[in-house]
Amino acid sequence: MWSTLSDHPEVVYGAVLALVIVILLTPAVGGMARMLGVVDEPGARRLNRRAVPRLGGLALFFGIFVPALAFLPLGSETRGLLLGAAVATTVGAIDDFRGLVWWEKLGGQVAAAAIATGFGIWVHRFTFPVLGVHALPEWVGIPLTILWIVAIMNMVNFLDGLDGLAAGVCAISGFTFCLIALSLERPQPALLAAVVFGACLGFLRHNFYPARIFMGDSGALLLGFTLGALSVQGLLKTAAVATLLFPLLVLAVPIIDTSFVVAKRLKYRQPVYGADRSHLHHRFMNIGFSQPRAALTMWAWCGILAAAALATRFLKPHAHGVWHTGPTVAIAAIGALALAASIYMVYLLEIVKLANPRIRRREAEAREAERKSA
Repeated sequence: MWSTLSDHPEVVYGAVLALVIVILLTPAVGGMARMLGVVDEPGARRLNRRAVPRLGGLALFFGIFVPALAFLPLGSETRGLLLGAAVATTVGAIDDFRGLVWWEKLGGQVAAAAIATGFGIWVHRFTFPVLGVHALPEWVGIPLTILWIVAIMNMVNFLDGLDGLAAGVCAISGFTFCLIALSLERPQPALLAAVVFGACLGFLRHNFYPARIFMGDSGALLLGFTLGALSVQGLLKTAAVATLLFPLLVLAVPIIDTSFVVAKRLKYRQPVYGADRSHLHHRFMNIGFSQPRAALTMWAWCGILAAAALATRFLKPHAHGVWHTGPTVAIAAIGALALAASIYMVYLLEIVKLANPRIRRREAEAREAERKSA
């Protein structure tokens, strides 16, 4: 990994450039959003107590686009990724401006993902544990890739309901993807992942509690598209063992959040694309967490799961057919920590809620308010 990084210092330069661009550009984007009236008023889903401009995704887009143009060779996959990112950002910006019905937004997401696959970013081969490497035909690999990218776009969008939460989770994911891609000797995906990391860090300067700007759908769809495409380009297309495990662990928090929300909406026969207060971060707020504490708790959870992914990649307990005690114990300890953290989150969000009648009453009142406003 370090040799790959020393041979490609542009990975670091790209992250720094993205950080600086987003820090400097975000206040101007926020001012423009206020002038255009593109602001989030306090409402049922949002937790802000004052009007906050959105469209922060435009600053994130330039923070990703400019370093990518500066440091990445403009091959087919790079062009597809940048064009798809532009489409994802545009669809999100339109939704931020005037709102889109669910099928219009979904159509734009599919179009962005299809652009990426059209330029070669799709899973050509897949590494299954025990079974080994298997090639995938286009009629299987391309639809699966589109489905994966669209799913990650929506997961990040669902996660963006708390100051700094989505940007922090995406920063952790970008940093982790960068390290794994470097270890796989894939400097181009590593550079783009580092750029995402830098852009998200820069955005957190303005987005952490109390947020002065939100990324909006323009930012959430952009980051979701980029991370989804990166996980395919940098990880899933390789022949490395357990590559399927890497993105699932790194993106586990948004995956779990979306699974909870979709299951609840299906249970109560609510529209899957509707906005409500059933996300994990809302549950943390319901049990008395402050916004910063809820965001930091979910960052820590995401970081522990990312550490488990890195341990799976870098520690070799069974190298050369021989079991090694040190790496085996380390992986077991990190895995146990990740499992314990996940169980603890379920305990906090479910057991504590069930034991506290005030929390149950608060959630019932929130559901009733959502029903009346629908």
